[in-house]
Amino acid sequence: MEIRDLGEFGLIDRLTKILKIEDSSVVVGFGDDCSCVRISDQLVLFTSDVQIEGRHFVKALISPQDLGWRVVSVNVSDVVACGGKPRWGFISLAVPPELEFEYIEQVYKGMEEACQYYKMDIIGGNTSSSEIIIFDLFLTGITDRFVPRSGAKEGDYILLSGYTGLSRAGMELLQMKKDSYEDFENRLIKAHTKPVARTDLADRIKKFASSCIDVSDGLAGDLSHITHMSRVKAVLHREKLPVSPDLKIFCTKYKKDCLDYMLFGGEDYQLVFTVKEKHLSQFSDCFVIGKVEKGSGIFLKEGDNIKKISEKGYQHI
Repeated sequence: MEIRDLGEFGLIDRLTKILKIEDSSVVVGFGDDCSCVRISDQLVLFTSDVQIEGRHFVKALISPQDLGWRVVSVNVSDVVACGGKPRWGFISLAVPPELEFEYIEQVYKGMEEACQYYKMDIIGGNTSSSEIIIFDLFLTGITDRFVPRSGAKEGDYILLSGYTGLSRAGMELLQMKKDSYEDFENRLIKAHTKPVARTDLADRIKKFASSCIDVSDGLAGDLSHITHMSRVKAVLHREKLPVSPDLKIFCTKYKKDCLDYMLFGGEDYQLVFTVKEKHLSQFSDCFVIGKVEKGSGIFLKEGDNIKKISEKGYQHI
């Protein structure tokens, strides 16, 4: 069997079954955005994310400073999704030997800008040569309460921290390689090249969310991880899904389907999470988009009509 036949999540499932956890008594979370280990009285989060040239970014379409920011932000988003705050990171770098140092220097300045913004530090790493540019950041975080994907319960409400679909639109605009862009297009491009992890929600996610995941592979695809691990059904309400004004203009101009971008566009790094009704008032700045019910799968309700929707997400393999 070839790797492509398994797909990203099939591969992960096969590989994690090979590895055995020696002391499962201290492993609080595994298989989520982060793994979580209890060390003394502290819950420590561990995550890593790789950015590969040609797969996650095109060198000619993103500034090195924004790339550095992005390398950090995508990892911080995972930590926040588990109710934590980022602390220390290790960066592994593989680059072609002929690459100009000035390019990498600017990437690192972008990483330092992000570290200052998120109040964390990169304290080490590794380097190697490669035919393409690869950045792999390993990040730790801390929390008082680990928020898993498996905690959603029947009756919980489904919330979304912000607009989705913007990053995909921004990526497509960059691929057009236009001579000039309108203001709304530049904002969409920035949503793709310089995403901001929702650290402003970390404390509230930690205190009140029953489950959470960051939207990196698309709203439907990522929400499906919650429904699968929580063994529940998600019902989204079409009229409650927030449509970004910029995305609406983009879809009108280029004759695209907004809903397709909102459900299946990835790399927005917003949070989708579940809370009990009594905690809804804590998230007045977020969007209530649906409800958790008994069953399985993800459904979209529009008026009196309800239909099951695809759980497809972006596959890195």
